Amino acid sequence: MNTLLSTNFDLPNKISKYNGKVREVISLENDLLVMITTDRLSAFDVVLPRGIPYKGQILNQISVDMLNSTRDVVPNWLISSPDPIVSIGKKCQPYKVEMIIRGYLSGHAAREYKKGKRYISGVKMPEKMSENDPFETPIITPSTKSENGHDEDISKSEIITKGLISESDYNLIESYTNVLFEKGSKIARDRGLILVDTKYEFGKSKDGEILLIDEIHTPDSSRYFYLEGYEERQKNSVKQKQLSKEFARQWLISNGFQGLEGQQLPEIDDKFTNIVSERYIELYETITGKKFIPAKTENIESRVKNNILNFLANY
Repeated sequence: MNTLLSTNFDLPNKISKYNGKVREVISLENDLLVMITTDRLSAFDVVLPRGIPYKGQILNQISVDMLNSTRDVVPNWLISSPDPIVSIGKKCQPYKVEMIIRGYLSGHAAREYKKGKRYISGVKMPEKMSENDPFETPIITPSTKSENGHDEDISKSEIITKGLISESDYNLIESYTNVLFEKGSKIARDRGLILVDTKYEFGKSKDGEILLIDEIHTPDSSRYFYLEGYEERQKNSVKQKQLSKEFARQWLISNGFQGLEGQQLPEIDDKFTNIVSERYIELYETITGKKFIPAKTENIESRVKNNILNFLANY
């Protein structure tokens, strides 16, 4: 099955292009940003060599749906989605901090907890918690990128002291983070899911407005559990049924890879890519309540370019 791992075309009035682990971001004149979500899969800060069918479409369409459904509580960057894998919006100066909010002791927080650590990003975690237990109230555990590309936990006080974000801006971003998580959690519960944890990114537009940017509430940026059976599984110390990129991480761990020096990626076969694709489709249909309609995969790059050009011609 065809997947899109990268694009190689130019757009009129292009200023620059940035290739992230999953997304390609093209900066245009008139303060526009074009975000193309590829089918690449990143885990442990490593991009896997094979694409996941429909992953880019799923991530982009979930994010567009969520940006539109949360616009009433937090302003965001999105203007239009002219193609299933493309979002176009306002160019912002991004803050160099990811706002991670956790409703449950899972993922990175759980791994740190098992090591005996009780603080994460300067926030104290209660004693006697089990993996996947809920926090009494969600905790915000920001992270930033180190020079080698890995995420590093950072506290609110460090962010402000280092001048990464001003105190007034941080307080607003913190408020936005809580409101978004509350709304995202409600949307998830209405669909029979639990929003376990997620990350939000923010930036400042040319006119000085702080906006939510990038993707939100997708399986690349969030962890979801199924609500049905959660309590019973937790009571019996059984692993939670989840829809997130954690599935891919656990598969890599079980095959001897955690992104550490000297480790080699296991072979990524058709079975693995198809299972991950099915997980993404399942999450799309569950979280949006819509049937997934796969876009045509012939000449994806040409389709994307034409749809972007059509939007720009009429913008």
